[in-house]
Amino acid sequence: MKRPRLALAATALLATTGLAACGSSTDGAKASVDGGGKAEVVLRVPDPGNNGFLALGKKDGSLDRALAAVHAKVAWTGSAGPFAPAAQALSADQLDVAQGSITSAVAALAQKPGFKLFAQTAPDGVGEGILVKNDSPIKSVSDLVGRKVAVSQGGTSEYLLLKALEKNNVPADKVERVYLRADQTAGVFNSGQVDAWATWNTFSTPSIANSGAHFLVNGKEVGSDNYAVWAVRNGFAEKHPEVVKAFYTYLRENGLKEKGDPAAYLNVFTDSGPTAVTPAEKEVAVAVSRQGAAADVIADADITRFGTVAQFFADQKVTKQLVDVKPYLIDISKIGDGAK
Repeated sequence: MKRPRLALAATALLATTGLAACGSSTDGAKASVDGGGKAEVVLRVPDPGNNGFLALGKKDGSLDRALAAVHAKVAWTGSAGPFAPAAQALSADQLDVAQGSITSAVAALAQKPGFKLFAQTAPDGVGEGILVKNDSPIKSVSDLVGRKVAVSQGGTSEYLLLKALEKNNVPADKVERVYLRADQTAGVFNSGQVDAWATWNTFSTPSIANSGAHFLVNGKEVGSDNYAVWAVRNGFAEKHPEVVKAFYTYLRENGLKEKGDPAAYLNVFTDSGPTAVTPAEKEVAVAVSRQGAAADVIADADITRFGTVAQFFADQKVTKQLVDVKPYLIDISKIGDGAK
């Protein structure tokens, strides 16, 4: 679920009660009437939490203003978190858009998906990887042989570990994978019950800043193709392409702004409590964000790399068969030109 990187709340499951409360019309999107007498479409988006440009867009109303041009508004629902439950919510008509990683998307597309991908953010080379404690005897990937590594099954975490092992010619069955939910792993890692943790920046940032951890290898060093991707529910995309286009434009423009001044997008609502980024975490988060990217269209080169991820997961038996990602992609540059 990186996939908005630190902006993703560290919540493992979508709050289904919140999602269900949204209700639906015949196509799943609620509609009301705006001041001009036109139907107003409601775009259901996972709540962004306390960090990132979507959090600021919630606070200052800028996303609603952007969507108003296409007679739409946002409904913040549930919580941002891992993509697997978000994919289920999209397919169940409980959510309209969500962000995750291409690795978790491939795993979800192996099921019966009710969504397509419409935007990508280049892989996070420095914010994700395999964490070890600073005093760990593990100094190289080959030292993981016979060790326990915490991973979340079928997504970013497992992908990063398997990529690292492959690149360093370490047989995957020589390393014990301990499957845990990402939001439940920090305590296990900090107490030494596992020797390493493959994870992304939502969780790596506090571990590096506060818990005496560092990357054994990061995404760039293992050759990661783990894009962040945005998904949209099929029914919503078909009926409201102009809203999807407007939302994408907001993602693109504000993602670039955040990259230019990451510190301004931290602790949007509060600088205290469990959702707040500490001063030490800010330093790490800002460094990662400045090296990141903003949402962009899915180009041919990206599609090729998506296919590489799908092939890798099939080869590693993470998916039962090769998943063809191409039928589930939207060319955002060619839709939604002109409001309804």
